[in-house]
Amino acid sequence: MERQIRTVPGAQAIARAASLLRLVTAGGADGASLQSLAQAADLSRSTAHRLLSALRAEGLVDRSDDTGRWMPGPELFLMGSVAAARYDITALARDIVRSLAVKTEESAFLSVRRADETVCLLREEGSFPIRSFVLSEGVRFPLGVASAGLAILAFLPDHDVDAYLDRHPELAEGWGRTHGEAALRTRLVETKERGYSVNPGLIVEGSWGLGAAVFDRQGRPEWALSLTGVEFRFSPDRTPELGRILLAHAHQLSARISGARR
Repeated sequence: MERQIRTVPGAQAIARAASLLRLVTAGGADGASLQSLAQAADLSRSTAHRLLSALRAEGLVDRSDDTGRWMPGPELFLMGSVAAARYDITALARDIVRSLAVKTEESAFLSVRRADETVCLLREEGSFPIRSFVLSEGVRFPLGVASAGLAILAFLPDHDVDAYLDRHPELAEGWGRTHGEAALRTRLVETKERGYSVNPGLIVEGSWGLGAAVFDRQGRPEWALSLTGVEFRFSPDRTPELGRILLAHAHQLSARISGARR
């Protein structure tokens, strides 16, 4: 499949531009520097600047005259508004995410699966004054890394999990040896047995997370609800209760999505 895509004229340029769009969007309202974008996209500064300039001419990205940082452009907003009618579930999920934050006192999130990543769509702060800031709207993680992506990956068919791990042998190099295939497969089994995932500070030390998959009408795990907080808030005595609350909210959202799309 990869070889076939590369034979299409212009496919490489489109793939590079799409990668830059994702990275610019992940930079949020503060934007991202040319250096960081080029490095993350594995492009030279000149190539990255040329592509970004072309995207800017089409209104897909913009550049701050004050800081020189790149950020999403007005055309992305217009495109997103149209696409939201089909893909956006934030209106259905917002009160559920808020309820999750209120009942647990931890920060609660909704993430969506996009190909081999999860993207955070909603964040609701809990009332506990010490918080984790690993996740916010627009932040992306590979499947299996953050608790949301681990929950989604765990409930994909086995052949999809195998194919994903074959495509991404670099996970351990990029995210540490705890994301090697053997360790990740162990966490996937544990997640399916529990029903929810646990991330014991594997991204940022001391910042823990729980995730529960949210399913579409066909039973596919396309979204996830998650909680994050400081380690001592996820004690062995408290974590099971947090997991039960999280699963109840995930089931509620799955049911709401199914009912809304009949």
